[in-house]
Amino acid sequence: MMRSRVSILALGVALGASAITIAPEMTRFLPPGSALAAASDTYRNLNLFGDVFEKIRSDYVEKPDEQKLVESAINGMLGSLDPHSSYMDAKSFRDMQVQTRGEFGGLGIEVTQEDGAIKVVTPIDDTPASKAGILSGDIITAIDDESVVGLSLNQAVDKMRGAPNTAVVLKILRGPNKDPQDIKLTRAVIQIKSVRDHKDGDDIGYIRITQFNEQTFEGVRNAIQKFQAEIPADKFKGYILDLRNNPGGLLDQSIAVSNAFLDRGEIVSTRGRNADETMRYNARPGDLSKGKPLVILINGGSASASEIVAGALQDHKRATIIGTRSFGKGSVQTIIPLGQNSGAVRLTTARYYTPSGRSIQAKGIDPDMIILQDVPDDLKGKDDTKGEASLKGHLKNGDDEKGGSQAYVPANAKDDKQLIAAEDLLRGVTKSSSRVISPPSNEPVKVPN
Repeated sequence: MMRSRVSILALGVALGASAITIAPEMTRFLPPGSALAAASDTYRNLNLFGDVFEKIRSDYVEKPDEQKLVESAINGMLGSLDPHSSYMDAKSFRDMQVQTRGEFGGLGIEVTQEDGAIKVVTPIDDTPASKAGILSGDIITAIDDESVVGLSLNQAVDKMRGAPNTAVVLKILRGPNKDPQDIKLTRAVIQIKSVRDHKDGDDIGYIRITQFNEQTFEGVRNAIQKFQAEIPADKFKGYILDLRNNPGGLLDQSIAVSNAFLDRGEIVSTRGRNADETMRYNARPGDLSKGKPLVILINGGSASASEIVAGALQDHKRATIIGTRSFGKGSVQTIIPLGQNSGAVRLTTARYYTPSGRSIQAKGIDPDMIILQDVPDDLKGKDDTKGEASLKGHLKNGDDEKGGSQAYVPANAKDDKQLIAAEDLLRGVTKSSSRVISPPSNEPVKVPN
């Protein structure tokens, strides 16, 4: 394999970002006969592609854009592999690098593609999308009156981005009746503060991570240090780490965040096509949280890097997981730059596994305590995600794949049953061994023996 500059990501269900690293040089050898046969078949297929390309180039009714033809062919090839492999042109690659640093121009909206439709995973806090009232579960059908039908996820995202202070109109469908409405937004410079924190009462440190970018671990470390300075050790009940509707991001940041609450042991392993590509990432000594109790909140919108953190700390019994089953994206993407001004390939190169050897792919993380939110009547029907298992072409993972789960988070903390359960657990009101399932009506909660 040629020496190349690559980046490993634990991408979420939306557009991700990367940091560049150097991959070691590796050489693989095939038996002479099989190598010749493989080469012969490959060249035959490449000749076929060349013949088709030339016919289109010379005989199509209108002169085609040759660069777009090639890029469309590449996209088709990558899109046939799985939902997360794709080609990024030079502009998209630059945008991704900017987003990784936590700042980009656009609307501040995380989206995914389900059954050809563009679906909102979550609006990012304090962005044009959240201020305009975009909601998790909204279906985007048109951008500036142009239908999104036939567009790839990256193409739709590119249309929503643009220069700050320029306007864009999104046509959305909302709720079980798919009520259509137009929402006008003004693009802005999106500065993503991936970590937000506050004291919960005078005895709990609350940390919310919206995505994993280059700033995430530093934000978590600063929050932990602030709580340790402000809350007396004898009163400090513990931490709540809120990963709900967090679509993922950088693998190294998820490892660093996990390490902040661990003193030893494996955090995650990645396993590729060949045994020599297996990588194991272990915690370094020094639990920054000093062993204080930890509760992690997840839901159907928690994906990839979020699942790495939740899975690692659950396997080590370092945290109690509360909420609903996570999204189930258990694959790792590598960003491979293709040369100056040539874009990059986002290629799925490995699956990741929790310390106990669990593959989260198309299954997700099951909470220790399942708590369902009470969803307002006007929002019912938009509170569930279908999960990785519903995506066309997803990597298979046995016969026990699972669908998505509830992803609704109330705006008012007083109505947030998952947050309240976390607070009660840290303050000793409930026991972590209880598996609580909140029923859809006013029926009493049943706790299995």
